[in-house]
Amino acid sequence: MSLNNREKSQLRSALQEAVIKCSERCLYQSSKWAAELLNAIPEPEVSPDDSQLSDASTGYASTVLAPNTDPEEAVLEAKEINKYLLAKSLFDCREYDRCSAVFLPDSTLAGITSSKETNTTPKGKGKGKATTGGSIASSGPTLPKLSQRSLFLALYAKYLSGEKRKDEDAEMVMGPQDIGTCVNKQLLTVGRFLEAWFEERKTEDGDDGDSQGWLEYLYGMVLAKEKNEELALYWLVRSTHLFPMNWGCWLEMTSLISRVEDLSRIMPRLPQNIVSFMFHIHTSLELYQHDANLANSLDQLLNIFPTSSFLLTCDALLSYHAKDLVAAEQHFSRLLSLHPHRLDSLDHYSNILYVMNSRPKLAFLAHLCSSVDKFRPESCVVIGNYYSLLSLHEKAVQYFRRALTLDRSCLSAWTLMGHEYVELKNTHAAIESYRRAVDVNRRDYRAWYGLGQTYEVLEMHAYALWYYKKAAGLRPWDGKMWMAVGSCLQRMNRNQDGIKALKRALLAESYYETGSSFGSSEGGGLGSLRGTHMDPEILLQIATMYDTVDEEEDAKAYMEMCVAQEDGGAGDSQGGDGGIAIHNDSPGDGSDDEGGGDGSGARGAGGADGTGVTAATSKARMWLARYAMRTEDYATANRLANELCQDGVEVEEAKALIREVRSRMEANGMSEPPGR
Repeated sequence: MSLNNREKSQLRSALQEAVIKCSERCLYQSSKWAAELLNAIPEPEVSPDDSQLSDASTGYASTVLAPNTDPEEAVLEAKEINKYLLAKSLFDCREYDRCSAVFLPDSTLAGITSSKETNTTPKGKGKGKATTGGSIASSGPTLPKLSQRSLFLALYAKYLSGEKRKDEDAEMVMGPQDIGTCVNKQLLTVGRFLEAWFEERKTEDGDDGDSQGWLEYLYGMVLAKEKNEELALYWLVRSTHLFPMNWGCWLEMTSLISRVEDLSRIMPRLPQNIVSFMFHIHTSLELYQHDANLANSLDQLLNIFPTSSFLLTCDALLSYHAKDLVAAEQHFSRLLSLHPHRLDSLDHYSNILYVMNSRPKLAFLAHLCSSVDKFRPESCVVIGNYYSLLSLHEKAVQYFRRALTLDRSCLSAWTLMGHEYVELKNTHAAIESYRRAVDVNRRDYRAWYGLGQTYEVLEMHAYALWYYKKAAGLRPWDGKMWMAVGSCLQRMNRNQDGIKALKRALLAESYYETGSSFGSSEGGGLGSLRGTHMDPEILLQIATMYDTVDEEEDAKAYMEMCVAQEDGGAGDSQGGDGGIAIHNDSPGDGSDDEGGGDGSGARGAGGADGTGVTAATSKARMWLARYAMRTEDYATANRLANELCQDGVEVEEAKALIREVRSRMEANGMSEPPGR
């Protein structure tokens, strides 16, 4: 994707307009997003000729107020300018109720609400009861004649007033009053006023006349808070068609999309422009996607906005979701060097450094965030991660609580605080933290996985299994999720289902290994495992479960695969299981790198990709030796037992097995095998 000079000029003008209009309506996060993109477009070379400079200056919009192309709206805005300036000043001072009362006194709002109540069925059932009533009675009070800009500001201030009071009612984070039941009491008022406004302006063909898109956005937010998600999406999509540069509207839609299928279904309904292109990338990353198409799309956008902090963050998260932590860390490091005072998304960077156990870099990041703004939620999360890495879990909880005091919707803080409570053996608090994280964002697989772990600690395996399955559904190609499902099924004595889940874990791990550079593996689909490393722990667990259900041939094949991982799994399969097939519709043939039939091969420190001797491979070797004893293959049993003695694992048991082999061979009159 490349833009010519005229298209770049149009894009600059659209972003300038977005910055001004969002600022007028106090949508500061959307305004910041547009302003950062605007400044990420490389400036054209301008000669110092005065005439050219004067021509260039005419291409920039006014930075005070945006002109309104609708004559009726322009007249209303001109009349209200003094009140508008007062209301905006009060909003900036966080006096939301006063701001709203400038245009909509409480008496006016009460009249609209009471009028709606008389025209709706009392105590109606259904999620959208506050927004599906009949039209306003003709005898009810008429709506005040306000410009859409002033009306949005007044209703948005009333909405934020309710959000602020909701947090105040909850009091201390996870205190006695903070049980997740506090609601925004202004949603009903704002929702009914907006419904009345849209009904009043509705034409015979169902259109809303000359609406500008801002009130649709606010109505969608209110409906989303009321859990009326389908109707919320309808109004948010309408808003994007009327004013596509409001990034906050796109983010609201992202929060309502929980599956890739939902994203694919909604994309044709959206306007086709560069913002919808960014929305698709951002939402795909929120759904943990990381394929080649996303990487190519990001590269195209970075050609237009080479220094965009938003797109550079997306690039880093793309590597993070692909488990390429080194590349993700490098992307975040570059982002930090370009924007050293930007704290957005640095909580993700601290998670990466935590997993990489990079204590010096995490300490530097914590110090940097504290020096920029120690009372930003992101700063508190970064510092909390640093204390967690030092195993100071109580201190970490303190900082995560501080982050939540600043912003109750800080997802990272809820999830990470749950992890800390697990470390502190406070399972009740951990469960509550994870539940609150899921309430904030139901796509957070870490919270679902944490709930599964916590219930597993409590030995409530049915609950744990349900939560693990939710996590695996969100991250179907993450082997860790399927390992948890398989282990839980094993504890519930559902071995056949557990085997399927663990085989899925093997396929998932091979997917990340072969696709880590956003490309497909050579000559095979995602199920092709030839030449890839498999986790010996998973192989041993599968073999043990096969042994439990008395399927010894399959158990033997997986034990041999486990041993073969010491040298990278190089060897020809001689086991009965020619591939990992979860069930008939599992992807690909899944031919595995099984070890040789006798489990021999290069060992010790391992091959180029091998694991070397591990506790899992030694247990598998011991099982194979005992199996050889049961089948009277004494030569193989003796060789495997001698290898165990060299491994230094389970040596005493191996020596006892060697003595048993020799005694049986002597009893059967067989010649003693040569020593090693």
